[in-house]
Amino acid sequence: MTLDLRACSDGELAALSLAGRERAFAEIMHRHRDAIYRLIRGHVGDADEALDLTQECFAAAYRALDRFEAARSLRGWLSRIAINKCRDWRRRRTVRRFFSFAAPLSEAVANSVADPAPAADKILADRESVGRIWEAIAVLPANLKEPLLLCAVEGLSQGEAATVLAISEKAVETRLYRARKKLSVLLKDD
Repeated sequence: MTLDLRACSDGELAALSLAGRERAFAEIMHRHRDAIYRLIRGHVGDADEALDLTQECFAAAYRALDRFEAARSLRGWLSRIAINKCRDWRRRRTVRRFFSFAAPLSEAVANSVADPAPAADKILADRESVGRIWEAIAVLPANLKEPLLLCAVEGLSQGEAATVLAISEKAVETRLYRARKKLSVLLKDD
């Protein structure tokens, strides 16, 4: 008789993964990959980078699975890992950008990456609007972006977001207000 992994709780799947059942971790990924991808996509603003970081997030989660507390939310734990991966990515990007300015101009131009966004005339109006929103979210400061993504995109309560971010619920509420206000200004300018 085989075990129906879809019927298992996240805590049970984590325990089965630790016991060597690879299919259990595959089920964890299946359950949470879209939410983690959306969180990362909102953080970095680039779909390809978001895919890479999502993979890194699940690889890191697999390596650290023995530190997961089954009584806590697996989605929250994975979200915390994802946010840390995004912060690392931003730091690496800042360092690369700094060193690209230090290189001779001819090398910097040769190593620069063109804007990956497709031409505006080839994008449908609704996709363009969604893209503008993701771009606006991506430029928000991390302290505003993280609560917005966790609550508005992922549907976590303010209390759950406060736990993931290790801040108070009032801080989450204030940051959500400021993020929405800043987003409306950013999107109005377009």
